[in-house]
Amino acid sequence: MKLLLVEDDLTIASGLEYSLMQDGFEPILCTDVASAKKVIESQIETISVCVFDLTLPDGSGYELCSLVKENHDVPVLFLTAVDDEGNVVKGLDMGADDYITKPFRLRELLSRIRSVLRRYEKKTEKQAVVELQSIRIHVREAKVYKRDEEILMTALEYRLLMIFANHLGQTLSRTQLLEQIWDVAGDFVNDNTLTVYIKRLREKLEDNPQKPTLIQTVRGLGYKVDN
Repeated sequence: MKLLLVEDDLTIASGLEYSLMQDGFEPILCTDVASAKKVIESQIETISVCVFDLTLPDGSGYELCSLVKENHDVPVLFLTAVDDEGNVVKGLDMGADDYITKPFRLRELLSRIRSVLRRYEKKTEKQAVVELQSIRIHVREAKVYKRDEEILMTALEYRLLMIFANHLGQTLSRTQLLEQIWDVAGDFVNDNTLTVYIKRLREKLEDNPQKPTLIQTVRGLGYKVDN
C-alpha cells in the first residue's frame, strides 16, 4: 500500500519511512512541495494515503492537500508542530481527514493512518458499483457490464475507464491521460496508442461509437465522461 510522506526534517522522515515499511506500507518520501507535486501528478492514482508536514521549505502542506483533494478521493493527514486551533480548522476545512501534533508517538500516527483508511474502505464498499449511463463497473471485481452483458477489457482499457470514472464531468487532456496510464503493465503508451484505446473503449461501451455519448471529445481540450 503506497503512502506519500512529505517531511523536510530528514531525521523524522527517515525514522517514519523505516517504521512505515515495517508496518506494511510502501512509503514515497519527499522533502519539499515541488517534488511532492510531481509525485501527485504522476502517481496519485496508485497512492492510498498522504501524510503532509504543514510547514515545508518551499510552501505548505495546505497547498499539497488542495492539489490532492481537487480531483482525488485520497485521505490526507497533517503533521504540525503547532497545536493551533486555527491551523487545525483550516486544514480540516480544506478536506484533510486528520492531523497529529509534533512531537508524536509513532504508534499513535500509525493508528491514525489505519483509522482513516478504515473509514475510506467503508465508504468505498458503499460505492462498489459505479454506474455510467448503461455501463456498470463492479470495482472490487474489476468487471464491467453494459446493461447485463459483461464487457471483456484489457488492463489498460479498464484503467483508462476508471480514470474517467474518477473524474466525472471533468475534461481530461491527452497529456493528463497519458501521464496516468503510460506505465500500466510496463508498456509505454504514446499519443497514437491513446487514440487507439479511446476508440476501443467507445466500440465496447457506446451504442453508436461514431456518435459517442459516454466518452465525449471536447474539441481542442481532451475528453470527458458525464454520468
